[in-house]
Amino acid sequence: MSTAPLEQAIASTRTVLAGVKADQLDADTPCASWKVRDLVNHIVGGQYFFVAMVEGAPPSDAGDFSTGDFVAAFDEGSATCVAAFKGDGVMEKILTLPFGQMPGSAFVGIAATDTFTHGWDLAKATGQSTDLAPELAGGLLAGAKQFISDGIRGPEPMPFAAEQAAPAGASTADQLAAFLGRSV
Repeated sequence: MSTAPLEQAIASTRTVLAGVKADQLDADTPCASWKVRDLVNHIVGGQYFFVAMVEGAPPSDAGDFSTGDFVAAFDEGSATCVAAFKGDGVMEKILTLPFGQMPGSAFVGIAATDTFTHGWDLAKATGQSTDLAPELAGGLLAGAKQFISDGIRGPEPMPFAAEQAAPAGASTADQLAAFLGRSV
């Protein structure tokens, strides 16, 4: 797998991040336990988490990005993230993650799906369009359907809630969000 889906997810989510206003930071999100500021921190901090995992380093608490220029912090973190995944042999390397081991080629797919889906969450929470990158969303949905089973679904702290029904005519990004347990 290449970094192209991750780079596309980053571009989509960056557009959504750029549309977040300061007065929206305390708004609710589709992620029940998070406000917009928590989601911003997860999205930006996630890029640094992915780098740490690729490099075999322990994840660190990167701080509160929501109080500063979080778009610039995301740009910096995502550039570092893409560069880490493009490193020699990273796609073939077996990475040790908090939830198990997998090759870098599988983990880059997780990074793309996480980045894109939380961009959808942020769009939904801030009243932006959730019809994000249809072709990318379709590819991520197909991949998610191959790997996400009922065994990892349930209430928090499970990584995914039960699959939800997407309404007729829902965008591909909305369908992905519903598959991952979001109400659309």
